Amino acid sequence: MSKLAGKVAVVTGASKGIGAAIAKSLAAQGASVVVNYASSKAGADDVVAAITAAGGKAVAVAGDVSKAADAKGIVDAAVETYGRLDILVNNSGVYGFSPIEEITEEHFHKHFNVNVLGLLLVTQAAVKHLGEGGSIVNVSSVVSRITPPGSAVYTATKGAVDGITGVLAKELGPRKIRVNSVNPGMVATEGTHSAGFIGSDLETWAVSTTPLGRIGQPDDIAEVVTFLASDEARWLTGESLIASGGAR
Repeated sequence: MSKLAGKVAVVTGASKGIGAAIAKSLAAQGASVVVNYASSKAGADDVVAAITAAGGKAVAVAGDVSKAADAKGIVDAAVETYGRLDILVNNSGVYGFSPIEEITEEHFHKHFNVNVLGLLLVTQAAVKHLGEGGSIVNVSSVVSRITPPGSAVYTATKGAVDGITGVLAKELGPRKIRVNSVNPGMVATEGTHSAGFIGSDLETWAVSTTPLGRIGQPDDIAEVVTFLASDEARWLTGESLIASGGAR
């Protein structure tokens, strides 16, 4: 039996990469999925098409998570389309590395608006609809543990995500809503390819420091998120699961 049969999920930033893999994984386990996107409608439509072709249910919904009205609209779309909400995956995120001398106000606010404020706004909208057994999964990063040079702003946002995860686990626990995070290492996505990470010295370093000897694939992360969203993880809350092949 599908572990998420009858559940409804929202996945932010799901038009490509890790988010797309999460949406497909949740749908494969029976969840009806809202595939959120900020700009890539074509990508989100492709994800929806793949899910429906496999017999699942999904709908693409536009929205900038860093804007309160859009955040509410993403969540409302789930309730209006499927009648309920059980799972929220806060996956939307941006990243860019800059040494301390080159950090600008724009760089700072771009990262914090999406990675931190966006997470808070979508969660704020979602908790009005999540009931007992609800699950929130935040996609953080191993950078909050390994603190690589040049990542002060990005790492700060993911440290914030880890902190928020712990706070909300305690805040929402009495309502029987679980809150956990998944902290990936380097993952081969459209974003890491376009940023030049794949095939670079950075990838070589990442592999050399990963006991399992490779970088991650989107499905590696999606399976962990699906576990946390399911009742199999019913006794887990406030956890940050480092999904990095052993990199620390």
